[in-house]
Amino acid sequence: MADSVTTEDFRDQFLRDVLAGLTAPEKSLPCKYFYDEAGSKLFERICELPEYYPTRTERAILADNAEAIAAACGRGGALIEPGAGSGEKTRLLLKAIAPAVFVPIDISADYLRAVASEIAADFPKTEVVPVAADFTGPMTLPESLSGLTPRTLFFPGSTIGNFTPGRATELLRGWSELVGGGGRMLIGVDLVKSAEQLEAAYDDAAGVTAEFNVNLLRRINRELDADLDVDAFRHRAVFDAETSRVEMHLVSLREQKAVIGGRKVDFAEGESVHTENSHKYTPESFAGIASDAGLRVERIWTDADRLFSVQLLRVV
Repeated sequence: MADSVTTEDFRDQFLRDVLAGLTAPEKSLPCKYFYDEAGSKLFERICELPEYYPTRTERAILADNAEAIAAACGRGGALIEPGAGSGEKTRLLLKAIAPAVFVPIDISADYLRAVASEIAADFPKTEVVPVAADFTGPMTLPESLSGLTPRTLFFPGSTIGNFTPGRATELLRGWSELVGGGGRMLIGVDLVKSAEQLEAAYDDAAGVTAEFNVNLLRRINRELDADLDVDAFRHRAVFDAETSRVEMHLVSLREQKAVIGGRKVDFAEGESVHTENSHKYTPESFAGIASDAGLRVERIWTDADRLFSVQLLRVV
């Protein structure tokens, strides 16, 4: 596996990001750090919750339209997946597209190795080349992709919604260079719906999403020599109609102090740590994001209830 993130570099960056976020006037933590091994497994559980419609809806869209998607993307070539997860939805595309090379990219190296090994065993005709990297930064693709076309970048799960519209545009523009002229991107885009349905999806009755959110504090304690009292924070999810996004927060239940990497951090009672955004789009608003990134929406597949969409973008 190509490792572009060393353990030491990762820890240093993790510490810088955490301290920058928790000492800002409005506290925040980057959502990319949710996904250590425990966080990745918790997210798999979230995906099976009755309230969490995105995963099963997107899975059904891909299953129902796999052949049409493969025909539109082009078979063979390379399939690239930034932020690769368990690979369940990816397998539908691997079967339909039958790429010569599959490049899963993820910041959690151990989890990535395990998933890549399973996929390689199940798809022996596809070369699987995992890359341990932060997909939000510059990435170098493996040599085996040199000259290989067509290239399709797969970014499912509505993860594009975790970024502000401006940052989403930047990511898509950067990924255009990875797939090249005429290359395509297959993006999972969550659609606007009622606040009640959205908030339930991010604050489930079983409390799994709350545990997922709090696990970020446990990770900080474990990896950054911190002493955060994880029981002194509660999970909060709310839909902000003005920005068309669900926000996740960790709210301090009392006035408290913590030490993180040798630095003291204060929390006021009721103070919120903003941990994630999940923007929701209309087809028209996401087309604007794509256009700003130099991409054209070629096809949109959705479910009968129009809860979710899988959108095919082409570099123009």
